[in-house]
Amino acid sequence: MKPIWIVDDDQSIRFVLEKALLREGLTTRSFTNPREVLAALATEEGREGPQVLVSDIRMPGGSGLDLLTEVKKKLPGLPVIIMTAFSDLDSAVSAFQNGAFEYLPKPFDLPKAIELIRRALAESQREEVAEEGMATTPEMLGQAPAMQDVFRAIGRLSQSNVTVMITGESGSGKELVARALHKHSPRASGPFVAINTAAIPKDLLESELFGHERGAFTGAQTSRRGRFEQAEGGTLFLDEIGDMPFDLQTRLLRVLSDGHFYRVGGHSSVKANVRVIAATHQNLEQRVKDGVFREDLFHRLNVIRLRLPALRERKEDVHVLTKHFLLQSAQQLGVEAKRISEQALEMLGQFQFPGNVRQLENICHWLTVMAPAQMIEVKDLPPEVLSPVATGQAAAIMGAAPDLSRGLEIVQPTLAASTSGALINLGAHAGWESALEVEALQLLGTDRQDVWDVLTRRFESLLIQAALATTRGRRIEAAVKLGIGRNTITRKIQELQIDG
Repeated sequence: MKPIWIVDDDQSIRFVLEKALLREGLTTRSFTNPREVLAALATEEGREGPQVLVSDIRMPGGSGLDLLTEVKKKLPGLPVIIMTAFSDLDSAVSAFQNGAFEYLPKPFDLPKAIELIRRALAESQREEVAEEGMATTPEMLGQAPAMQDVFRAIGRLSQSNVTVMITGESGSGKELVARALHKHSPRASGPFVAINTAAIPKDLLESELFGHERGAFTGAQTSRRGRFEQAEGGTLFLDEIGDMPFDLQTRLLRVLSDGHFYRVGGHSSVKANVRVIAATHQNLEQRVKDGVFREDLFHRLNVIRLRLPALRERKEDVHVLTKHFLLQSAQQLGVEAKRISEQALEMLGQFQFPGNVRQLENICHWLTVMAPAQMIEVKDLPPEVLSPVATGQAAAIMGAAPDLSRGLEIVQPTLAASTSGALINLGAHAGWESALEVEALQLLGTDRQDVWDVLTRRFESLLIQAALATTRGRRIEAAVKLGIGRNTITRKIQELQIDG
């Protein structure tokens, strides 16, 4: 692993961080100013750069913000932590918005500083795995005729700047198509910026898209570039465009029409050199008829329409996608890739996947974490695949009756419940609830007096691990998905001793 670089003109700060990181088994390299860092990056030894860069914001001989800008040009994926005095907080926030991983106010609590560096370290390693994966695996997979039509359409659109509307069910891979369109377009050297218009509150979406000036509203302490400016010279992907508020649709139409917009609270027109790709799972024609989507915006976006098939429409791709996601998940989690039996693959192939490709990817993350052996069998598949409807199919595929001894595991709860006369009523439930009730009754039948704590800890641990697997270890994103706070998930990870 590459060393952590520390940049600070204060020798005591460098000394404290060096010693603390050394105790953690991490190597460091220290610099007194940004010029030394840039000189080191220019040498053969330093060309690969650090694993993480920790820099002060104000130093003789250069600014940490300028260093951030220069380093990001050479190493765009490098996590940079900016250290700052409280009086420089506005500058730190600005740095955070322009590419810093996080900022660390001085004076800082040393254990918290080390925990922050460790998070940056984990992010850096995940980025390296992702880059390796991108270099060795195709961006999209699909052998089905419907997907081949999509690939041909991407090829025909490769040299065009035309606006594209991608339609398809949630989880079918619309953002992957948008990324492929960008990658093979004349704008490939520019940024690809994505925003889900349904995931951002209405009162914040305008600022997210168009940016704002300092003082434009309460809490706007600094000016901020919006997604249109961030995507300058590249592609802006507007996901779930059908959910965009009606009044914002007017502003978007104006940008698409004349290529100019104003920041919130701004008075100067900003030129937008951006290709827009939109996506939705909704019927926009019906939304227009219902009066909730502007017809003129619909026609402006709907220049080329590209329909992405649901996974159930291309079942022949389930096998290759499953093996790809199992390998990808193992790389992201730093474990050996698991194999899957033909019987389990056959069972997956019969599942309808209401969540499409995203659901299959999440299932593969779940299997990587939860399957007990390196070979995944039918009995290891998650509850939604082994539903009561699929029970007969599973037994037929396995060539024998299912193993009923796994009643305490989240596998085949309905069958497990039916093996006991005392628990026969559990057959009315389907899924993990019945397995939980079986487990609870088993524990309550003993002399234990900590059943609540035991099951609560296990439930919370599994839930957090599943969320971290889904978000590739990104804690803040996992907290958002779970509906809990950033501090809560950090505390729970520590309390439950989760490796995340």
